Amino acid sequence: PDTFVPTGTWGGDHALLDVDVASAAIEFDCAHGTLPAPIALTHGDFDVAGEFVQEHGGPIREGEQVVRRPARYRGTIEKQTMTLRVALTDTPQEIGTFTLTFGVSGRVFKCV
Repeated sequence: PDTFVPTGTWGGDHALLDVDVASAAIEFDCAHGTLPAPIALTHGDFDVAGEFVQEHGGPIREGEQVVRRPARYRGTIEKQTMTLRVALTDTPQEIGTFTLTFGVSGRVFKCV
């Protein structure tokens, strides 16, 4: 890798990515996920495997199983802007494409 995704907060509409030296966590509208860290960049691009968890409204019930699904987190960074594409790998489901800015809080809506 040329370098790594800078640690800190990357935020935008419907997504908030927190990267530290040991892990990376992302929050979406009604979902969340994890990525390995550090996230290697090659010519400004990254492509890593992680997990994705769909959430639901209301409390998590005692004994409820949380379904962690394998996902691919691909993106590019140009200056302070990240374009992030998220897709599940156990099904051909595209979660979405998000534009995140370094140092900005994301605008995420949690399920109610």
